[in-house]
Amino acid sequence: MALILNIDTAVQKGGVCLSKDGVVLSMAENTEQKEHASWLHVAVQQIMDEAGCRLRDLQAVAVTAGPGSYTGLRVGMAAAKGFCYALDIPFIAEDTLNVMAVAARQQLPDAGLLCPMIDARRMEVFTSLYGNDGIQLLPSTAMVIDENSFLEWLRDHRVSFFGDGSDKCKPIILASGACFVNVTYNVGYLGIVSFLRYLQGEFTGLAYSEPAYTKDFYTHTRK
Repeated sequence: MALILNIDTAVQKGGVCLSKDGVVLSMAENTEQKEHASWLHVAVQQIMDEAGCRLRDLQAVAVTAGPGSYTGLRVGMAAAKGFCYALDIPFIAEDTLNVMAVAARQQLPDAGLLCPMIDARRMEVFTSLYGNDGIQLLPSTAMVIDENSFLEWLRDHRVSFFGDGSDKCKPIILASGACFVNVTYNVGYLGIVSFLRYLQGEFTGLAYSEPAYTKDFYTHTRK
C-alpha cells in the first residue's frame, strides 16, 4: 500500500489530496492563488482527518515542482520537503506540465500530440509537448507565442492545446492541425503520477532539490 500526500500550488487553483495506490481518498482545493501559503497546512490537516489517517501513516509526499507561479512553487516545495524531512519518508517532485498531460491523456485519448500551457504573463507561456504515449517531445520551457509557434509539429500532426495559457494563443496559432480543448485538471492526477514514481523508486533528493522556475523571477521597482 502506498499512502501519498500530494501537493500542487504551482497554478492558480491549488490543491492537496491524499491518495492510496493512486486513488484519491480526500481532496481540498483553493482558488485564491495569493492565499496558498496560509491555506496549505490547514487543508492538509483537513484531508487527513477526512480520510481517518495520520501524517505518520504516509509513505511519501509528492509536489508539483514547476513550472508555475514563482511563489506558489516555493510554498509547495517548502511544505513537501518539511513533511518528508520530519517523517523521514521519500520525496517526489514532478513536472507540472507532465501532470497536466496525464490528465489530458485520460480525458482525451485520441487528442494527438498534447501541449499543456500555463499562463506566464503577456504572450508568454510555460509549455511542453507530449506524444499520446506519454513521451515528452519538447522539454518544459518558457515560450513567447507568435504565429510560427509549433509550426514544425503542426505540419504533420494534430496538436491539442490546453491549460490556462492556451486561451490567449487561440487567435495566434491558426494552423489547421491546432485544436484548443478543455481539460479538467486537479491535484488528483498528481496522485496517479506519484504512485507510479513510488512503485518505480523514482524519488527526488531532498537536500538539493529546488523548484523548476523555468525562467528568472522579476518584479517591478517603484520609482
